[in-house]
Amino acid sequence: MLRLTDIKLPLDHAEPALAAAIVTRLGLHADELTSYTVTKRSYDARKRGAIVLIYSVDVETPREADILRRLHLDPEGSPQGRDTEGGKVVPAPDTTYKPVARAPENLALRPIVIGTGPCGLFAGLVLAQMGFRPIILERGKAVRERTVDTFGLWRKKILNPESNVQFGEGGAGTFSDGKLYSQISDKRHHGRKVLTEFVAAGAPDEILCVSKPH
Repeated sequence: MLRLTDIKLPLDHAEPALAAAIVTRLGLHADELTSYTVTKRSYDARKRGAIVLIYSVDVETPREADILRRLHLDPEGSPQGRDTEGGKVVPAPDTTYKPVARAPENLALRPIVIGTGPCGLFAGLVLAQMGFRPIILERGKAVRERTVDTFGLWRKKILNPESNVQFGEGGAGTFSDGKLYSQISDKRHHGRKVLTEFVAAGAPDEILCVSKPH
């Protein structure tokens, strides 16, 4: 699979325009484009009268080997890519999350996860997916009840010591904007794993490619 970056199209472009730009960039015939997936979509608004969309896409084509040879790219290496007109072509990275272990069949002790903030929830999820059957402990309340208690503290100065900003489902980030995470230095693709799980749970597919998903 190949990754193409910096494909620029008008803000109001028709859907087929992206496929047309891909085949032009790679020098393909239309029937040689098997499929493509948008991995990033952002805006270039530096020229107010000519705002453009910028795409990065992963492309499947039966001519991948020919293109790699033509651009002198090593599919097994980690090259910087080769410049083409308007952007780069690189072998697409494998962003599939790879579990670090599997639970033994005779698992005697189940791991304990403390807290249902983002780290606790995803630690529990990944451990469960690896077969460890974790037990997650949380001293606070579910998020809806916790929200009532937290706003009770902020507005009425009534503290529930077991259900507040510190304790409860969702963690402290439930009441803050969180942090932007570009995933640029995420070599193990943990951020992609999180977003993929969000989509599997019902989030819109576009969070996998928009430059600022939240």
